Amino acid sequence: MTSSSPQREFAVEIVRKLRAAGHTALFAGGCVRDLLLGRIPKDYDVATTALPEQVRHLFGHKKTLPVGASFGVIVVIGPRDIGHVEVATFRKEGPYHDGRRPSNVAFCTPEEDAQRRDFTINGMFYDPIEAQVLDFVGGEADLAARVVRAIGDPHERVREDKLRMLRAVRFTATLDFALSDVTANAIREMADQLTIVSAERIAQELKKMLVDSHRRRAIELSQDVGLLRIFLPELLADPDNQELVREESLESTLRMLAALQQPSFELAFAALLHSLPARPVTYDICRRLKLSNEEADRITWLVAHQDDLVDARVQPLSRLKRTLAHPFRDDLLSLLRVKLLATEAEVPPVLFCVEYLANTPQSVIDPVPLISGDDLKRHGLNPGPAFKQILETVRDAQLNLEISTFEEAIALATKMVAVNGESEGNRH
Repeated sequence: MTSSSPQREFAVEIVRKLRAAGHTALFAGGCVRDLLLGRIPKDYDVATTALPEQVRHLFGHKKTLPVGASFGVIVVIGPRDIGHVEVATFRKEGPYHDGRRPSNVAFCTPEEDAQRRDFTINGMFYDPIEAQVLDFVGGEADLAARVVRAIGDPHERVREDKLRMLRAVRFTATLDFALSDVTANAIREMADQLTIVSAERIAQELKKMLVDSHRRRAIELSQDVGLLRIFLPELLADPDNQELVREESLESTLRMLAALQQPSFELAFAALLHSLPARPVTYDICRRLKLSNEEADRITWLVAHQDDLVDARVQPLSRLKRTLAHPFRDDLLSLLRVKLLATEAEVPPVLFCVEYLANTPQSVIDPVPLISGDDLKRHGLNPGPAFKQILETVRDAQLNLEISTFEEAIALATKMVAVNGESEGNRH
């Protein structure tokens, strides 16, 4: 709890300034959990008795943002290399009518504020001045027991915000904790209600799960509590959309996820979806989750081309080079590696590609094309449907080291035009 950083020092200064103005101020939520676990928090949150307008007056309107003033949340802007700190007034919340936001809030004591938080391990406060934990919900005991448990009635916590079901899975998996039976059972009973949560919020949780080293556990737990069938039903249906779990396929997928090493989200998601058709299924899933065009394109391409290098050693150079010149090549090789490992197959295709890349200059793998469409037109060839085919054939010949000069490329193109012309004449 004694480790320091510029971000923590900035948060402590906020606490001191609030205290000096006569307010109670404490670290709150996930940063307290991480500090108690000996981890460096990604960010710091401060909870206080000061009202939002008092926080803004104290730190200045130019140094604060009223991002959630109606819910008591003000962002205090720090130096560029430190970031921001959220300062929230202790509050209790009215009924949740949309499964996400309370209809109203009332400012309250720290004890009351703790009761409206999601899980005990996230419901503690910490006094950085006195180095004292304030725990009104049993969070320290659950941290010691390595358990994720909802505060109070788990059904009520889920009714307040349905996303808490996925958050329970994420915290349990990423922390390598156990999910309390009572909380797990409540999630199973209410899993169908995840459908009212926005796709963006679900995708955000999924991204955090899949880039974490415990990604296999996250997906297994999602299936165990009935959430996987809600946010990725395609994984649990057979090709005829019957409600049958494809256990063998899913087990292979889980092994692939476990074998990935610090993957991007796109690579991990492609591994998760690898057993599905790239189009339309994988692409449609990406669109449903509101992923960016770049993410959707990358994931779909990886799924579509996952087996392109299985026979790399015996492929024509033109095909091999085209794949190894692709910007997603490294992810593709990683995907193939874990797929082969998951099926207990040998990985020589991956080793061959790695060695080829190490020993072959980029200028050989992806050389500047010898000719372009403009070159064909300048040599009297008329643009038409055959243009693309001619250029592709010339490119293949170049990559196969069959030609290496502009003159050879033009000669090949001219020969193709002549052959095509004869073929057209024979058809007539």
